[in-house]
Amino acid sequence: METNQLIRRLAEDAAPIRRLPAPWRRAAIWFAISLPYVAAVIYAHAALVDPQQMLADRQFLVEEAATLLTAIAAVIAAFCSVVPGFSRMMLLLPLPPLLVWLASLGEGCLRDWLRLGAAGLQLRPDWDCLPPAAMLGIVPMIAIVVMLRRGAPLYPRVTLALAALATASLANFALRTFHVGDASIMVLVWHFGGVLVLSLLAGWIGKLVLSWKHLTTGPATADK
Repeated sequence: METNQLIRRLAEDAAPIRRLPAPWRRAAIWFAISLPYVAAVIYAHAALVDPQQMLADRQFLVEEAATLLTAIAAVIAAFCSVVPGFSRMMLLLPLPPLLVWLASLGEGCLRDWLRLGAAGLQLRPDWDCLPPAAMLGIVPMIAIVVMLRRGAPLYPRVTLALAALATASLANFALRTFHVGDASIMVLVWHFGGVLVLSLLAGWIGKLVLSWKHLTTGPATADK
């Protein structure tokens, strides 16, 4: 077969390619899907929410801001990771707010220790927050996985870890609105630690969830 004939046949059989929106637009779509659902779960726990206590606690506000920024940065990084040509440095985007979140929790633990001694660092099981945390995360996680599968799985483990980080951070942001009084050590171990563990577990199964197989009949993408 001559080269011209091969090119002509490939052109005739090629399926049209629809470019995906830019990563930040896809992140905005994800938030548009996730936030109403998260708000509904918070509303279901409205009796536990104390706006005055939240607004009066500076450390809580810093932690919440850092948590939300971590979710924003992680979801943008996740969508960047499935687009060929984006800089790998984008994968580090969630790191600064994540470190601010960790530093704020560390400061809170130090203050509790100085004020209460060993009692301020007492750790106890916190199973009560598990059901609402799972409820908060299920819809955002499903939505982001479906959206990510439309991209190119260049780094499936990293991509799914970032997706889990975004989802878990958003869920934790909402969960803390009705768990305001939790001690810093509790938040550090169960909330922050839970976010990291979920992200690592998601990264471990990344290749099972995101692979090139689902793109054989689906749309290709390349966009910036």
